[in-house]
Amino acid sequence: MARGRLETTVTRRKKGDPAAERVAAAIMEEFSPKTAEEAQEALRSVFGPMIETMLKAELEAHLGYPDNDKGPKDGPNRRDGYTRKVVRTSAGEVPIDVPRDRDATFEPAVVPKGERDLTGIESRVMSMYARGMSQRDIAATVREIYGFSMSAETVSAITDRVWEELERWRSRPLEPVYAFMFVDCLYVPVRDGRGARNAAVYAVLAYDLRGRKDVLGLWMDDSEGAHRWMQVFDELKARGVEDVLYVSSDGVAGLGEGLGAVFPAATHQRCIVHLVRNSLRYVPQKEAAAFCRSIRAVYGAPSLAAAESAWEDFRGEWSRYPGAVAVWERSLDQVWQLFSCGSEVRRVMYTTNALESVNASFRKVVRRGSFPSEEAVMKLLYLRVLELYRKWGEGCHHAGWSQVRNQLLCDEAVRPRIERYL
Repeated sequence: MARGRLETTVTRRKKGDPAAERVAAAIMEEFSPKTAEEAQEALRSVFGPMIETMLKAELEAHLGYPDNDKGPKDGPNRRDGYTRKVVRTSAGEVPIDVPRDRDATFEPAVVPKGERDLTGIESRVMSMYARGMSQRDIAATVREIYGFSMSAETVSAITDRVWEELERWRSRPLEPVYAFMFVDCLYVPVRDGRGARNAAVYAVLAYDLRGRKDVLGLWMDDSEGAHRWMQVFDELKARGVEDVLYVSSDGVAGLGEGLGAVFPAATHQRCIVHLVRNSLRYVPQKEAAAFCRSIRAVYGAPSLAAAESAWEDFRGEWSRYPGAVAVWERSLDQVWQLFSCGSEVRRVMYTTNALESVNASFRKVVRRGSFPSEEAVMKLLYLRVLELYRKWGEGCHHAGWSQVRNQLLCDEAVRPRIERYL
């Protein structure tokens, strides 16, 4: 045998479940596992809440009334707390709380009594998670999981529970004061009788005095406007917010007036990153990097005097693009006010990037197409907020907050407003 042929067996990769692949991508994005152990931990964090939600929905269908129903009931049976149970999954053991009823007649299907091994349902539970919260999708997935059709009442109980939780979250009491607040809008296609329209989703992210970040709320309207923002601020005030130190936003016309009508002591900061983007529209792409370096020398200067000097240099160097220079000339007051704050405070308030990252997370789940209703949008975004909370971790603290807090307390104008709440 002169030169033998190397015989190989070619195995074609079996095409995977698209829903499962979307979930896998979402897990990688949210949890960024680097090892098999971290991947298992990410899966466990998802399985538990999903299984518990399904169990609660089953009990609601069994009893015939929702959890918070205060009206008369058809029968004497009631809820009777929870039983802690540890179930086995392919990702490891997962603790869950199984709801009980007084008559002990509740027989859950998702986790039958005496059953502790759930290794056969994880992929299908994850498929349900990936498909969204419409009743049709939930019913189809449950049919796949259980092998039978789930009643409309049970499907409705699942979706209604999310909506009820969303409403409680949107009306929850807030902190009396926030150091920083970031406001912005994104647009989501929603179907109506004439086709699809782009509805505005108003989002507010804030840091309290302990540096904890929180999504304060989500609102929807037909478009973005100053009057609607004033209504948002009014609602925040009604939920307990008494003062806001700094509010950062993009260039919404009139937002400052709306903010001043509700929180007159708040400092409104125009997002510098948005100014950079707006001015770059007037600059050729090949010169964009040099332009950004020049303007960064202005807003990133160590002092106001240095910033003013850098501005004169910038204006002279880029006078050949008057449109780009004009963007900054109209907003110079917003740039100069940055230098009334310490460097660490300035680093937090000069941009809405903290909220932009939240909106980026939202866009990844709403880009599937148009939604049947505003309620469907809000349910999905609320679930995304819960995932962000899990990703941020306990406390959701801003890194390096101690320095930010110290600089805030050194500001004679701001310190009395903070000390009221310490």
